[in-house]
Amino acid sequence: MSESPVPLADPHLVFDPVGTDAARDIVVLGSTGSIGTQAVDLVLRNPGRFRVMGLSAAGGRVALLAEQARRLRVRTVAVAREDVVPALREALRQEYGAGEPLPEILAGPDAATQLAASPCHTVLNGITGSIGLAPTLAALEAGRTLALANKESLIVGGPLVKALAKPGQIIPVDSEHAALFQALAAGTRADVRKLVVTASGGPFRGRTKADLAGVTPKDALAHPTWAMGPVITVNSATLVNKGLEVIEAHLLYDIPFDRIEVVVHPQSYVHSMVEFTDGSTLAQATPPDMRGPIAIGIGWPERVPDAAPAFDWTKASTWEFFPLDQEAFPSVGLARHVGELAGTAPAVFNAANEECVDAFLAGALPFNGIMETVTRVVTEHGTPSAGTSLTVADVLEAETWARARARELTATTTPPVTTGNQTTAEARA
Repeated sequence: MSESPVPLADPHLVFDPVGTDAARDIVVLGSTGSIGTQAVDLVLRNPGRFRVMGLSAAGGRVALLAEQARRLRVRTVAVAREDVVPALREALRQEYGAGEPLPEILAGPDAATQLAASPCHTVLNGITGSIGLAPTLAALEAGRTLALANKESLIVGGPLVKALAKPGQIIPVDSEHAALFQALAAGTRADVRKLVVTASGGPFRGRTKADLAGVTPKDALAHPTWAMGPVITVNSATLVNKGLEVIEAHLLYDIPFDRIEVVVHPQSYVHSMVEFTDGSTLAQATPPDMRGPIAIGIGWPERVPDAAPAFDWTKASTWEFFPLDQEAFPSVGLARHVGELAGTAPAVFNAANEECVDAFLAGALPFNGIMETVTRVVTEHGTPSAGTSLTVADVLEAETWARARARELTATTTPPVTTGNQTTAEARA
């Protein structure tokens, strides 16, 4: 993979496509998901700072989408499912007063991509899953600042993203990468010795591989710190999310894999750290709350006052750090391997994992079987042939193969699994 002349995410560089007006125009992709709803909350609490021009969602929560559209007075609403347009239009009519013009509705699998290219300053990509790749590329190509919460689009399409992104155009929104982004502001790239990505350890911290053999979906969905959708929560239990974040850190900051470390930090107060060549380590710390990273993503280089809670230093607290158990959680090592292979290998890893998570949630695959199956799919895929000439078609073809092979190995076709008010499919968008 060719290196960009500067890191994709650099706190020292500010990409400002339309100037710094009093209110920054933004588009929120995945507005009814976890990132999106918190972003909407943040905007509503800062009406003079941000103005939302458009919202996109999968289409499973039309009432919430219509409510968001009305409260934010957006000009455009996009849904991936064309079949929900009548219900969405009726929900909008219920929200808006008689005679008030309704927002434009875009519908179909390309609706979010179309919205991502519409006029605005910043696009917040809060879609979950590799379906976020096309909107990411569209936002970059249109010259928007990209607040990136959709890690999968960078994972599966790294070379494509690097070819389009201009210096300072991407601001990371994942809590870990937002932390690294802020800590890196204290020095230059040449000053960096190591990136340290923290992990909560999920619900199974301290358990051995043998202990994990019989855990259930209910066990895996009981995250001790964060409230997330089912797919992301299971990824936290397997630590696949940390593996993806290692690849993402490599792509964002151009730091070699052997200088990116994962450490378990159960309290989730320190979101990540940068070790500099003089021996000092800078840690970015806040109580667990995604509104802080979201505020960095849509507001940088300015900080949004009271975006998230701060620590109460009058109360005693203990912060712990533990080494990662590579045997119980082999996902990080496998992610490093596919990251070094590059090409379509990360796409295969990600797609196979999503299928295996669905199989696990459906009761068709044991917990340890998730990574065992993903490893087999990655091994069968072999060395990627696309290399630096990777195309969107290559990514889609690799994902299709990986999903099909993972389904064959799990010997089941798994429907979306309802968890609370979200299905796994809805959580991805």
